[in-house]
Amino acid sequence: MTFLAYYLYGHVNELGGLAKPRDLFVAAIGGKDSNEPKAFRPIHDFAGKTIPQIEADLKRWFPPTDPLTDFSAFFRQVARITKERNLVLTPITIIVVSDGIPDVPGVKAGAPDSFKTIDFGTLEFLSRNVTVRLIYASPKVGEHWRTLIPRQRVRLWAVEREVMVGWRAQVQPNADPAAQDRLWKWVMEIVDYRLRARPL
Repeated sequence: MTFLAYYLYGHVNELGGLAKPRDLFVAAIGGKDSNEPKAFRPIHDFAGKTIPQIEADLKRWFPPTDPLTDFSAFFRQVARITKERNLVLTPITIIVVSDGIPDVPGVKAGAPDSFKTIDFGTLEFLSRNVTVRLIYASPKVGEHWRTLIPRQRVRLWAVEREVMVGWRAQVQPNADPAAQDRLWKWVMEIVDYRLRARPL
């Protein structure tokens, strides 16, 4: 949550060359039931707030109590909001902060077959440029996302948790967020790495 607070603050305030999103929504992936609707928090909920304030809001809005992780349901909601907001012509980036392991009834957690149930289908033709960025998963899970989830147009970038923990070393103690050049450069080069389109 701390990294996500920095990430959102940096983008909303265009720090260190980070792009300010035209629209931004933040929602939980998990739920208590399959296909459970989730509230998508708009960019307005983060504007004018400090990093600690954003982190406190994230922890309040998204407590770690959801027992079910349903990525396909989450992607369907992303597609619905994209169409309702008429964002189909804009580049779409989906940041997934998760261990990346889906919950599938009757399938052992983390088993290869469980990843084959994740459906990118609703994202494939939302826009000419759709990128899913999975952060904080293990190297094995990241590889499962790359190799076991069927996709054609969707671009996928996974940053393993062993790499993600390095963001804290980029933070300069007692420095103003606008002066955290090392951190914002790290974010651009590690998390926001620009991907080329997949050959069809």
